[in-house]
Amino acid sequence: MGWDAHSSWLTPVAVGSPVEAAEWLSPPSRGEPPRGPRPPGGACCTSPTETGNERDWTSTFLRTSLRVSGGRSGPVAEHSRRPAAAQPPPSLAALPFFVFFHGGYWQSGSKDSSAFMVSPLTAQGVAVVVVSYDIAPKGTLDQMVDQVTQSIAFVQKRYPCNEGIYLCGHSAGAHLAAMMLLANWTKHGATPNLKGFFLVSGIYDLEPIMHIPENEALLMTLEDAQRNSPQRCLEVALTQPVDAACPVLVIVGQHDSPEYHRQSREFYQALRRGGWKASFEELDDVDHFEIIWNLTQKDYVLTQMILKTIFQES
Repeated sequence: MGWDAHSSWLTPVAVGSPVEAAEWLSPPSRGEPPRGPRPPGGACCTSPTETGNERDWTSTFLRTSLRVSGGRSGPVAEHSRRPAAAQPPPSLAALPFFVFFHGGYWQSGSKDSSAFMVSPLTAQGVAVVVVSYDIAPKGTLDQMVDQVTQSIAFVQKRYPCNEGIYLCGHSAGAHLAAMMLLANWTKHGATPNLKGFFLVSGIYDLEPIMHIPENEALLMTLEDAQRNSPQRCLEVALTQPVDAACPVLVIVGQHDSPEYHRQSREFYQALRRGGWKASFEELDDVDHFEIIWNLTQKDYVLTQMILKTIFQES
């Protein structure tokens, strides 16, 4: 996996970055972006929908030397450089899976630049899956939501004996993760074993995005915004939790902008009204970027919240 330290969402002061949406995003980070350990050798699992053009939709990182790459004939597994059957290794079969969706206003970022949280989680026996999706202007919001849904269904089909799939998204990625609360899994042929959601500094009401420069790439209409707003969908659809015990953690940073605070709290309240097991957390002394960058640290409060939720520790 590559480590792209120059990805636009990792350089918040760059010209044209989301920081220019002043009232929306937090001030630039007070320090340099963390230069945590590079992602360890892991497995890249190709979604069936993309094997034709050899694009990897998900990268799975493990504490093994397994590597899986996509080809025209489907996933091909290698262990210690020797070919093996294209089946999930036993070490993966019964692991919890942490599935991450990157932010970047749906128009920057990538799975390769978003694997910085891998080591603290894999060290505790968690498989980490970092998902890619077609960012704007190539992808529309509807397409992004569908791709993310397909990726989760793919993980479930490939690793059916998992010990739970935990979704985490940051910023725009939190929006995509939140949309999975409302997904119709029937048409994807698999109901994922969802056991938890970590929604970090997310956007749940998309209508304000229509009025800022970031919509130039998205070309989002009012209908698009309403159809893809988790806040609105939750209230209109009155979707009930499939698993009432599935926790949904809505998280925001102390130095996130007022709009992120408003949207996070209102979405948390909507979840509670809908019967979801939701909790709200404001993390001290972090801004919109530090809140997710700090996942490189094993003792970071959010890292510990994730591990405690996965392993059901009090």
